[in-house]
Amino acid sequence: MLFEVENLQKIYGANDGVKTPALQGVSLKIDSGEFVSIMGPSGSGKSTLMHIMCFLDRPTYGQCRFEERSIDDFSDDELARIRNKKMGFVFQSYNLLSRTNVFDNVRLPLVYTGFSKEKENEMVEQALKSVDIFHRAFHFPNQLSGGEQQKTAIARAIVNHPSVVFADEPTGNLDSKSGQQIMNIFQKLNNQGHTIILVTHEKYTAEMAKRIISLKDGKIVNDELVNSRHYAQDGLIK
Repeated sequence: MLFEVENLQKIYGANDGVKTPALQGVSLKIDSGEFVSIMGPSGSGKSTLMHIMCFLDRPTYGQCRFEERSIDDFSDDELARIRNKKMGFVFQSYNLLSRTNVFDNVRLPLVYTGFSKEKENEMVEQALKSVDIFHRAFHFPNQLSGGEQQKTAIARAIVNHPSVVFADEPTGNLDSKSGQQIMNIFQKLNNQGHTIILVTHEKYTAEMAKRIISLKDGKIVNDELVNSRHYAQDGLIK
């Protein structure tokens, strides 16, 4: 089991007397190879859940296990190493270095891995080709469209062959055509074996995953598999 969350609770302001519950008893399991959307309106707790699952925050109560080990078993330094080696991240705002070209932006997660320069170059090239952005490898972010910037961010997220890729509203800044292309890429990566956990408030985007976990007021209100009609050959929507 890749993730196991049990009775997860997150209460903000618990120490100052003004308690704001963000998660209220969330339990779920996610296995390797799944493509899961965590969906809900603003304030539903979906971002809080993702932050705990990717070790950017700790729960107030409950358990979060990654690869059968509790988050409580790791020091902050260990959690940082796991995030770098086993988790990839894609954000709504891309988070690319503006003065660094595409190739070196994608290389960033490999800086402290100890690979040779030749191996790093090979891994970056492979990641860029997998999202069809290699032809822009030596351009800078301000020379790219929004969709191309997000492709670069996805390449950076997968370059280190992580166990899981987290995507936080990855189509939020894109037009519908570019958003469709990005979701097609996630589907293709999932069909190739990558585990994808997507956070979104958009129903259409959520339905392009294989499983939807819906949150409301910090609780899971639905957990269902998506109809396979959303998947076409090679994971691309026709």
